[in-house]
Amino acid sequence: MAQADTQETGRRGDIPEQTGSRVRRLLDHLDRWRRDPGTWRRGTVPAGCAAVLALVMIFHAQIPNDVGNLGSLLETFLPWLGLFVPLLLVIALVRRSATALIALLLPAVVWLNLFGGLMFADKSRAGGDLTVVTHNVNADNPDPATTAREVAASGADVVALEELRGSAVPTYEQALRDTYKYHTVKGTVGLWSKYPLRDSEPVDIKMGWTRALRSTVATPRGDVAVYVAHLPSVRVKFNAGFTAGQRDDSAEALGEAIAAERVDKVILLGDLNGTMNDRALAPVTSQLRSAQGAAGDGFGFSWPASFPMARIDQIMVRGMDPVSAWTLPRTNSDHLPVAASVKL
Repeated sequence: MAQADTQETGRRGDIPEQTGSRVRRLLDHLDRWRRDPGTWRRGTVPAGCAAVLALVMIFHAQIPNDVGNLGSLLETFLPWLGLFVPLLLVIALVRRSATALIALLLPAVVWLNLFGGLMFADKSRAGGDLTVVTHNVNADNPDPATTAREVAASGADVVALEELRGSAVPTYEQALRDTYKYHTVKGTVGLWSKYPLRDSEPVDIKMGWTRALRSTVATPRGDVAVYVAHLPSVRVKFNAGFTAGQRDDSAEALGEAIAAERVDKVILLGDLNGTMNDRALAPVTSQLRSAQGAAGDGFGFSWPASFPMARIDQIMVRGMDPVSAWTLPRTNSDHLPVAASVKL
């Protein structure tokens, strides 16, 4: 019996002994790393890359657009630069470089300063008076009726649709008729509302055909000027870079129309083919608040629907307070619908 107790005690004693052994080995490993004269000399390349990454994020607005609209292209996908931080961390650990690890703190802090509030803070709250939705439905949508019903199921008071094919407009009108008593369609954009619309007219955004409109929505809490816009598409071409010239001209024209608006409360709904970080949209973004930025949870990426990488579908306001913003489930379009609730 005594021998059995001794064996049992020995087995129990193995646990703290093994744990202590692992801790000692880890401390020894760290001590050898610390005393290794190459710890500080190794990893100068990843350390330099970390510094460059931080500088690019800090000074992204100073990167010129003269060559291929490089600055706008970078700003479109600016949040994704954060992926280089864990990549450089792995390289620093593999290289056992203290220099690279310390340098990596700089881009990590810069990224958190730029996007930490979007990534980790849910700013939504209750109390909205008006819910709005915007959706680029895709001109090649194979089932517009289902898409319309899915958007209507959101419970929105006001719905903006972009990229309406002329032959599909009657289908959208039929599918939305029971939910939205009032609507207007101008060119390839349309607005559906539970509240009366008036003064609906096209907005010239320098495209040669109508892809923007303005209407007054008579809500129970007063008039709201609603703009619906679909700015020109952008492309990334090997020989030309980020081709966004026509979009930038349209953004300037849209900004001028909004600046001349006399109604105090303004909502812009639409596919702007650009993010809030893109300096080329400043004629618009300088006048309005992003509902996603003010009251959203996360980045709210809306395109492409299969793997959203950028927020190019926007809900922006002036003279009112966004209280929540979110994306809706995928439809048959290549964009996700986006929604917001505002307090009038």
